[in-house]
Amino acid sequence: MHVEADIYATSPAMTAMLCSKNESVAKTLMLLMELLGTYSLPPEATYPIAYDDTWPKADGFEAMGDLDCQGSQPAPEGQAETRYEQAHYKCEPATTIEDLEAIARFAKSSSYASFRTAVKLARAGSASPAESLMFAVLGAPMRFGGFGCCSLPMGGLLLNYRIDFDTLAVNMSSGIPYAICDLYCPAAGVDNEYNGIGHELQNARIHDGNRNNGLKAMGIHVLVINRDQMKDLVALEAFAQTMHRLAGVRFRYRIKGYRKRQAAWLNALRAGIGLAPV
Repeated sequence: MHVEADIYATSPAMTAMLCSKNESVAKTLMLLMELLGTYSLPPEATYPIAYDDTWPKADGFEAMGDLDCQGSQPAPEGQAETRYEQAHYKCEPATTIEDLEAIARFAKSSSYASFRTAVKLARAGSASPAESLMFAVLGAPMRFGGFGCCSLPMGGLLLNYRIDFDTLAVNMSSGIPYAICDLYCPAAGVDNEYNGIGHELQNARIHDGNRNNGLKAMGIHVLVINRDQMKDLVALEAFAQTMHRLAGVRFRYRIKGYRKRQAAWLNALRAGIGLAPV
C-alpha cells in the first residue's frame, strides 16, 4: 500500500516474506504460525528473537496475558530452578494461508526458500506458542526432524478443532456441551492436549477431567503432553507412534540420523519463539 511519497506499507504476508530472508525454515514456520493464529508475542519477546537471543532472561519475570509456553531460568548453586511461562496476547489472525501462498508464488528468489517451505508446512488456528511448537514437532515431515503426523489421512493434524458432545458425553462431562481440541488427529481419533502451568491449578484440573470424560464418551483418546515432555524426544516419538497405530499407519523412519535431526528441529523451533535450547 502506498502511504505517501517513498513510503509504503506491506501486508502481514509480504512482511513475513521479507523477514524470512535467509532465515531457517523452523524460525520462519513459527512466525507464520503466529500470524495465522489467535495469539501474538509481546514486544519484549520479539526483540530478542530478532537478535537470536532467548526471552525472558531476567529473574523474577512477571507473566502477562494468557500463558502457554514453558521455560526456565538457571538457578544459582543450591537454589531451585525458577520456572516461567511465556506470555502472549489473544488477537485475530493477521493473515491467511491463501495470502501466504500467493506471496510464496511471488517469492521466487533462493533467499526466500525457507519462506516457501514454511508456507507448505504452516496451518491456521494455533492459540499459543506452545500449540505451534507441538504442531510443528509432531506434524512436520521426518526429513525436517518432525514425526510426520501431518501426513496421516483425513487432514493429519487439526488445530483447535471443535467436537460437539452428544447427550451421553454432556452427562459424563457434567454439562460441558463441547470440547476444543488443541491438536486433533481425525484418523486416529486422538486429542493431543498441551498442559502448561495454568492447567495445574485445581479448578483447571477439575474442568480438564470433566472435559476429558466427555471426549472419552465420544470415543476419542486424550493424550496429555506436559511442558517437560515437550522437551523429551523419546516421549514425543511415543505420542506420534500412538497416533500412527490408532490410524492404522505404520510408523517407521526412512532417514538416517533421525534423532539428531529431531533435536536440531526442536531447538530451532524453540528459538523461533524465544526459548533456549534443550
